[in-house]
Amino acid sequence: MNAQNPATLPQSAPRPAPLLALIVPCYNEEETLPRTMDALSALLADCKARGLVQPESYVLYVDDGSRDATWALIERRHAVEPACRGVKFAGNAGHQNAVWAGMATARDWGADCIISLDADLQDDISVIPEMLARYAEGCDIVYGVRASRSTDTPFKRETAHVFYALMRKLNVSIIPDHADYRLVARPVLTALEGYGEQSLFLRGLFPTMGFKAATVRYARKAREAGESKYPLRKMLSFAWRGITSCSAAPLRVAGLMSLACMLAALLLCAVTLWKYAMGETVQGWTSLIIVTLLLGSVQLFCLAVMGEYIAKIFTEVRHRPRYIVEKTL
Repeated sequence: MNAQNPATLPQSAPRPAPLLALIVPCYNEEETLPRTMDALSALLADCKARGLVQPESYVLYVDDGSRDATWALIERRHAVEPACRGVKFAGNAGHQNAVWAGMATARDWGADCIISLDADLQDDISVIPEMLARYAEGCDIVYGVRASRSTDTPFKRETAHVFYALMRKLNVSIIPDHADYRLVARPVLTALEGYGEQSLFLRGLFPTMGFKAATVRYARKAREAGESKYPLRKMLSFAWRGITSCSAAPLRVAGLMSLACMLAALLLCAVTLWKYAMGETVQGWTSLIIVTLLLGSVQLFCLAVMGEYIAKIFTEVRHRPRYIVEKTL
């Protein structure tokens, strides 16, 4: 059989314009939300006019238990603009649960794909048409990746580099400089129904699913209004959750530390016995206290790491809902 010319091989047809849902988790965003709503409404109208998305496409705001006027703003906007929809949590359930709720709701409402982005619009929405182009080419996940971290403080920039380097060392599949700005197609949304874990770390979940993916680079903007919802304490907690949700390596590190300390203790015992056999008097309390503190601290560290994983098991076996929806628009 003669080989066919690649130019004559049948090419897969591009996907038709999707019904798009823009997923925007919100927590106390009354200062920035009016500007965000205007910008996303204009973007969605432009995409509809250009035929990039279906006319029924919409923006879905997920109110993560805000204590300010965030929900009132969403309700007022929905009254005059039906393409602005909303989901309100009964209480604060966390950013990852808000993104998940938006994806699940959009899937139930018939969306062909979603794009999740933060309410502060630091993620450049001008690259959304490029994301849709990658979707049309057959990609089921399109990651928004920061082209640089020039808008970060030096401390945040360096800690981010350390975090991504550590995740690579732990063999965790994660896209460097990608947060939660991504396009997710219907096949992925359907597959997510099979994931029931309570402790979500979406950045580490999507790269493991095996769907065709692409990246789109963008320049992250500085926040224009409101305050960041991720101070240092929450950033460290989120990083630790990501590590323990995606890897069992900390347990292995704890085991290796225990083994190293045991070998050091055995070596010290051998040296002590040798000196005793040679007639030398081993003085002191200093060496005894050092060894005791060293072994005790390692044991406590190992117990803390194991306790973290046991706590995750406890959370999973209770099977409580990730969030409670109070209202929908």
